[in-house]
Amino acid sequence: MADTYKKNSITLTGAVAMGTGVMIAAGIFALTGQIAELAGPLFPLSFVVGAIVTAFSAYTYIKMSNAFPSAGGIGMILTKAYGPVTVAAGASLLMALSMVINESLVARTFGTYTLRAFGGDPDSVLVPVLGVGLIVFAYLVNVSGNRSVGLLSIVMAVLKVGGIALFGTAGLWASGFSFEATGGDLGAGGFVASVALSILAFKGFTTITNSGAEITDPNRNVGRAIVWSIAICVVVYLLVAFAVGSSLPLDRIVAAKDYALAEAARPALGQTGFYLTVALALVATASGLIASVFAVSRMLAMLTDMKMIPHSHFGMPGTIKDHTLVYTVVIAGFLTVFFDLSRIASLGAFFYLVMDIIIHFGVFRHLREEIGAKSWVLLTAIALDAVVLAAFAGMKWQSDPIIVVIGMIGMALVFLFIRVFLARNPVREGAQDHH
Repeated sequence: MADTYKKNSITLTGAVAMGTGVMIAAGIFALTGQIAELAGPLFPLSFVVGAIVTAFSAYTYIKMSNAFPSAGGIGMILTKAYGPVTVAAGASLLMALSMVINESLVARTFGTYTLRAFGGDPDSVLVPVLGVGLIVFAYLVNVSGNRSVGLLSIVMAVLKVGGIALFGTAGLWASGFSFEATGGDLGAGGFVASVALSILAFKGFTTITNSGAEITDPNRNVGRAIVWSIAICVVVYLLVAFAVGSSLPLDRIVAAKDYALAEAARPALGQTGFYLTVALALVATASGLIASVFAVSRMLAMLTDMKMIPHSHFGMPGTIKDHTLVYTVVIAGFLTVFFDLSRIASLGAFFYLVMDIIIHFGVFRHLREEIGAKSWVLLTAIALDAVVLAAFAGMKWQSDPIIVVIGMIGMALVFLFIRVFLARNPVREGAQDHH
């Protein structure tokens, strides 16, 4: 597999750009309105709490990446913690799926914002059509090779972070720094549940973990890239949350939850601001998707290589990485067509939080001494994840029980599928499945 991975091909700047690129696309454009819907007027605070929970989470990934930098990232961490067993392979697949779910979230957001630009209906059938178009574009960019991904993600990340920070500052300035998004419920349960979506807005840092082997001086730079990207995103998210909150009352933010930023730009910055924000959303979602497709196909290729998941090339030519790229794009396309934004976000949150808890627990049980990790940090990470997951599942059970059921069945099927596969094909050569 070494021939398809270029050591030292991603600089520290490139890694930070990749992390912030994936985070900002999902976090800002897709989730701001949905977080406001759950958290009420306190929604900017939700991003701060999300960042704190993410910081505890990131500790485990940083410690592991410093000790064992690898292109498998999450898959490698789980295998080191549990061995090549069902729980490691199943949780790795959950991570990959949560990233693919994130891609469909970003793709639908792209579709929604594109239609807003032309005054179209955000509930139109064109939303998934445009989303799938973007996924295909991301596939083509990825097929064209590593160089273009690295360079493009740096250019796009600078444009995005700069543009969105500018939007936030201008929005706050135009509104005279007054916060309009008051009223609404101040339920503690809703606020804690909203943190699940805020965490989703930060989970892009795992993209950096998954590219570990290719980052220059990975033992130092993986950790630094993760810290930098989370820090940059906290600042950007807060700026935007306050700008949206000072431009629109809460009920308007919730009503326009799928395109809250574009809606907030109009009163604050006029029609030009509205179009610039839409353009920014399109750049952000497109570049975020490209970086994410790159990372997921990597991770699936690594898991296939470790014989932890079945692989069938369905008669396609090329390497395993080429095939996993196709699978990633097909699944993301399917979700984009059949699920709406809030359901996609919920599913992503369930999968990610469960996988995250499994990782911290594995490192706590089996590796904490070896990598010099502090027990209290790992246990705090587990506790925070568990509280947020419980609150979010409770909220969703009341408002949309079907998505909770789909999430539970989905996770059960992933583990069952892996269990059967590993029972039939204990980790050895030639394991294939024509499922």
